[in-house]
Amino acid sequence: MITYDQLFIGGTWATPSSAARLDIVSPHDQSVLGRAVQALPADVDRAVAAARQAFDQGPWPHLAPAERIAVLRRLAKLREEHADEIAALISAENGSALWFTKAGQPGLSRQANAYLAAAEQFDWSRPLEPSDPSSPFRSIVRREAIGVVAAIIPWNSPFSAALAKVIPALIAGNTVVLKVSPENTLSMNLLARLLADAGLPDGVVSVLPADRETSEYLVKHPDVDKISFTGSTRAGRRIASLAGEQLKRVSLELGGKSAAIILPDADLPAVINGLKFGSLLNNGESCIAQTRILAPRSRYDEVVDGLKEMMEGLHVGDPSEDATFIGPMVRRDQQERVLDYVRTGIEEGARLVTGGPHVPPGLEGGYYVTPTLFADVDNGMRIAQEEIFGPVLVVIPYDDEDDAVRIANDSEYGLSGGVWSADPRHALDVAGRMRTGTVTINGATVGFDGPFGGFKASGLGREYGSVGIGTYTEYKTVTLPA
Repeated sequence: MITYDQLFIGGTWATPSSAARLDIVSPHDQSVLGRAVQALPADVDRAVAAARQAFDQGPWPHLAPAERIAVLRRLAKLREEHADEIAALISAENGSALWFTKAGQPGLSRQANAYLAAAEQFDWSRPLEPSDPSSPFRSIVRREAIGVVAAIIPWNSPFSAALAKVIPALIAGNTVVLKVSPENTLSMNLLARLLADAGLPDGVVSVLPADRETSEYLVKHPDVDKISFTGSTRAGRRIASLAGEQLKRVSLELGGKSAAIILPDADLPAVINGLKFGSLLNNGESCIAQTRILAPRSRYDEVVDGLKEMMEGLHVGDPSEDATFIGPMVRRDQQERVLDYVRTGIEEGARLVTGGPHVPPGLEGGYYVTPTLFADVDNGMRIAQEEIFGPVLVVIPYDDEDDAVRIANDSEYGLSGGVWSADPRHALDVAGRMRTGTVTINGATVGFDGPFGGFKASGLGREYGSVGIGTYTEYKTVTLPA
């Protein structure tokens, strides 16, 4: 049992405005993992006030970039030292299989190192070459911190989402109020402890577990200068509307309904094994999951049969067991949401190949869903258009390459996608026609050096690398006599 009676506000553990505790419940068996306090609007006020003072009067924004980078390097090292503890906590809180949370730890290191490397090469200040050599003036373009950043993250990959925002925002000299989901209170309070140990000045960072109402209060707070949000498209639209009213800077990493285009020459066993991870990672609770499988009619039955065999071979169960590939959904309402989509698919006339709207036998005490595959799916069906966020895949037939690209782009989303082919150069051409922010070829892993984000309803702005740092800066042009 882990208990937290305080909130991490402005770099110190402080007494919350309410002593009421929330039980953190295991999605595997509904046992209580811990109890912790949650932030309310009064706590948001304190956190934002601390961040405002630290930005306006503190040393952090005025340190040399190299000094801020050194602090973030300490944070990255501390995170690595606690990798096993982090993996176990997230698995327990979220129901994510332990193989996934463990495998994600080196990725967190690569994510941090990519930001730090980009920061060392970042163009913090540069002189402009005048277009008119006879001009009596010269200009310098500077990149400066925006101010107080409200970083709001979802529950599905909390450490990755948190560090994707906290690291670049702090590197740029901002102060941060990190709002995390109640489900992740235990792991995110561990992050708070690591932030404290990294040696940040007073007021620079707060970590607040809170509900949606308190999150909206943070978004609307007049002393917040930028909102960085990862979550659902519906919530993103609301946040963008509120930010627009106050002309706050905003970046949004939102939902996805990504397509995997299997070209006729693809190595099918490699495709099926790759989609095991690319489509079903983190129990399917992933915004980049490739859940629309586009198969050529000439090989359609092979694809469906291969996916069926793969999905029926997955071990579903206790996320702490090494053999488990699929764990439970994070909450009961999420379980019901996914099961409702399975029922919808049946009602829409899709062919249920495996799975269904039932809990796997023996796992009724947790929030489990049987991995489900639909075939003969029309792209206009709800199960093909809406983000399900669970282990549910749909296979859609296509006639030719143009038809495949058309179907892939026929979505309000545009976050990720994949192309599978024996000819990587041809696959690259097809990837270029997909209206999505990230495309992987033959199961390649998304890197952290290039920008990550979405087209259309999948978001605004980008994360990772130098572009990700840039989203936390303002341009300033200083002109002076030559």
